[in-house]
Amino acid sequence: MAPMTDRPLPAEAAALPVAEALPALLGALERGNAVLVAPPGAGKTSVVPLALLHAAWRAPEARILVLEPRRVAARAAARRMASLLGEQVGGTVGLRTRLDAAVSAATRIEVVTEGLLVRRLHADPGLSGIACVVFDEVHERSLDADLALALTRDLQAVRPELRLVAISATLDGAAFARLLDAPVIESAGRMFPVAVRWAARDDDPRDLPERAAATAQRALAETSGDILVFLPGMAEIHRAEAALADAPAVVRPLHGELPPEAQDLALRPDADGRRKIILATAIAETSLTVEGVTAVVDSGFRRAPRFDPGSGLTRLATVRISRAAAEQRAGRAGRLGPGVVFRLWTEAAHRGLAASDRPEILEADLAPLALDLAAWGADPSALPFLDPPPAGALAAGRELLRTLGALDATGAITPRGQLMARLGAHPRLAAMMVAARERGEAEAALAAELAAVLEERDPLRGADASADIRLRLGRLGGAAARAAAQYRRRLGVSARDGDPDHAGVLLAAAFPDRIAMARGAPGAFLLANGRGARLSPADPLARAPFLAVAALDLSGTDARIRLAAPLARAEVETLAAARIATTEDVAWDDQAGAVRARRRRVLDALVLDETPIADPEAALVARGLCAGVRARGLGVLPWTPAARNLQARVALMAAHEPGWPDLADAALAATLEHWLAPQLAGVRNLGELARLDLAAILRGLLGWERAASLDAALPTHLALPHGRAMIDYTRDPPTVSARAQALFGLAATPRLAGGRVRVQIELLSPAGRPIAVTGDLAAFWRGGWAEVRKAMRGRYPKHAWPEDPSTTAAPATARRP
Repeated sequence: MAPMTDRPLPAEAAALPVAEALPALLGALERGNAVLVAPPGAGKTSVVPLALLHAAWRAPEARILVLEPRRVAARAAARRMASLLGEQVGGTVGLRTRLDAAVSAATRIEVVTEGLLVRRLHADPGLSGIACVVFDEVHERSLDADLALALTRDLQAVRPELRLVAISATLDGAAFARLLDAPVIESAGRMFPVAVRWAARDDDPRDLPERAAATAQRALAETSGDILVFLPGMAEIHRAEAALADAPAVVRPLHGELPPEAQDLALRPDADGRRKIILATAIAETSLTVEGVTAVVDSGFRRAPRFDPGSGLTRLATVRISRAAAEQRAGRAGRLGPGVVFRLWTEAAHRGLAASDRPEILEADLAPLALDLAAWGADPSALPFLDPPPAGALAAGRELLRTLGALDATGAITPRGQLMARLGAHPRLAAMMVAARERGEAEAALAAELAAVLEERDPLRGADASADIRLRLGRLGGAAARAAAQYRRRLGVSARDGDPDHAGVLLAAAFPDRIAMARGAPGAFLLANGRGARLSPADPLARAPFLAVAALDLSGTDARIRLAAPLARAEVETLAAARIATTEDVAWDDQAGAVRARRRRVLDALVLDETPIADPEAALVARGLCAGVRARGLGVLPWTPAARNLQARVALMAAHEPGWPDLADAALAATLEHWLAPQLAGVRNLGELARLDLAAILRGLLGWERAASLDAALPTHLALPHGRAMIDYTRDPPTVSARAQALFGLAATPRLAGGRVRVQIELLSPAGRPIAVTGDLAAFWRGGWAEVRKAMRGRYPKHAWPEDPSTTAAPATARRP
């Protein structure tokens, strides 16, 4: 069949609202790129590509690529355009997704999912035979679309005749216009008013499926068309479906895991004319036309991937939608006539929603992006991204690629990395398949099936099944079976089956950081990356000595292992030989209060085996003792009053002069290896620390000159008229305690450190008990002394109690302070 490029736009297409914007759009494309903003229902997805068939700048044989964010949207768009032309998909309009293809020599419009364009660019960097790339639903800001947009924009430097069209359903065209250096053309669309019904209160999100089902029943009673219900994911859809078992309507699920036939049942009017309740994930927000809908029930949540660079794991989180997404969902009710949207949240909560969803590039695992950029040969800073990839996540992605052998030490792509990029799988799975191909066809076939299990829906998900991935092999159907077959073709292998018992070895090539070793109770494991992981103790894998873990759910301190395969110790030793290191280390045995030295063989965070060291090096012992002191606290050291006094003197000097070292407990604890370790020769346990002279050690930290300066400014003792008394610097202010008679003849309180520090005088009785404390001795002699003298004369009549001690020499019996 000849391509239909010389016919006018079909009448049905010409009647759609977007047709009014076509002259401006085509005029812009005569000069370069264009951005089209059109609301849902305008017909932009199906009409624009058909209109471009007649453009003078398109060579007769050249194709138009139309990028759709999801498989279900790509199928629907291709089918709709082919229908408008009176054809089947595979003629003028073709379809290509990761798992399906319907194209022919007659194809001039090729609808593809976004990730396929990146693969196509790797295989054909010039996009030969492509006249235009249409990016549909760019407002969704998927990672694949952002990357494809950046790469094709980069390509225009050498192929200026290539046209790029960005189509958005929201009014954010300005950013795309700047990126593409293009005008924004707007289409008014054709929308009917949609009334909003708000929830009376914000209930627990865990009750969403049942609330959505009840609200759908209400919508059936209050409206006349079909009901579209938005729920976060498949689990909620299943619960809502069960709650609607008695509804007077046919209930149809709609999500990406369904086979095409089941998706068609949700998208098209019911063959028997019954009303429908469509339970959908976020795939129904845009891109798809769900026929017959007059009411929307919106849960207000969606599933979104969230990447944790610290753990290297991506988890699906249930998050609030944005206000923009809420408007997209509500618009589904206004296609046929006035509609209504039931929002399961309050109007007050709506005002707190984010204006728009965060672009995926800011949240996702960037290892695939890093591999694509390396294969393209571009620095991300040199590419025109709408939002540059975050440096931290990009660095984590590159580090993983180096671990997998895709990048060399300089960051350049390796031959292995080139092969991985061409496979079109996540770098981990691509590394597994490349490694398997080197082991033979049977291993490559097994790797292809493992990749399909990990990419598609788990065939045993929801069942009370073991995490053993081998149970899934040979049980794949639908999309997973097609994915496995496709990977076998890309690997160039004809074998269909491999030995399932080799699954662990292959998974370890994809997840080297997730080799897990049993620890403690059955089901408890430690991953090579240091993270804890767990299995149900009843799982047959719970007692395996080692696992290769492929899928994890982040939850609490430990991650839950979803899919794994067992590994033998010998396999671990062989697989990770280059990463296994022998270390000599010490560990502090707190119960024994002593150091235990061990020689260990370690695989990253895993201790494969260890043996005691009978005579460890002194440096290792010292390091272990420091760990023990730090664990127990500095109180285990042999502190003396002299040591504490020195510590306080240095702190007081530091308060008056800059540059003095910090000898406070916190600083000392943080630097034990610097000042304590060199003093620990021959010491093996805490009990032997008693032999240390801590005051001398701390004084040695000052150096000779500074120690002399300290002694001059803040001496340890205060000279009295007869003898001397120790100054206690641990008290604030520094305090001298002496018998009253030893102070006779001292007219005023002495000052230290050049007059900057005033001491406090504590007067003691002849029996050594405090009788008065003063910071101003001269004033005390004139005032408070009279009362003390009166009380003490009767109690100690044999001692001198003069009226004016400031001028009285101390008697010989009072010369000891």
